[in-house]
Amino acid sequence: MLTLFHAPESRSSRLIWLIEELGAEVDIHYCDIVRRDGSGARDPLNPHPDGKVPALLHDGALITESGAVALYLTGLYPDAGLGFPQGSPGRGVLLSWMFWAAGEMEPALWGRISGATGTDPIAQLRYDQATGRLIEALWDGPWLMGDRFTVADIIIGSALGWGRDYLPDSPVFDAYIARLNARPAKARADARDGDIALTRAA
Repeated sequence: MLTLFHAPESRSSRLIWLIEELGAEVDIHYCDIVRRDGSGARDPLNPHPDGKVPALLHDGALITESGAVALYLTGLYPDAGLGFPQGSPGRGVLLSWMFWAAGEMEPALWGRISGATGTDPIAQLRYDQATGRLIEALWDGPWLMGDRFTVADIIIGSALGWGRDYLPDSPVFDAYIARLNARPAKARADARDGDIALTRAA
């Protein structure tokens, strides 16, 4: 049995999208979390060690961190075609994108959001390198790995969607986000994401 502990409008929202793309049978446990503004509270039923999301339970095994959960779910549903088999060169490229997203892209984007790029040359360089790499990969597109839509597009695309105002003014980003938003699974996931107020009232 698969159970995803999910808080609306959070990093776990990308996992709802992935579940829709995979056609996976996953029970969604909607829960509250402590938000950056101090609102919210920890859900005592959430097994995540830090009370955060996502947290995935699979027959007693706990998987946390959105990239790890995404790769785990993708591996359980190989026929959906969002990943690559072990030993495939494509899998190496996919793993590079997934780990780069967490280790480089998100910190670089946060540098712009927090204002660090205005005072720290290293933060600005990191931001320029990350956004430049994305533009180069998406120039021919339509997806990060060319013609094939993968789980990396969900992880990276979801971050670019909420962070669009902090990205360079490039039609490459606009077109990519539009393609992502046009996917039927994305629309279903948005409808299934949930409402913060209703989650707290439950």
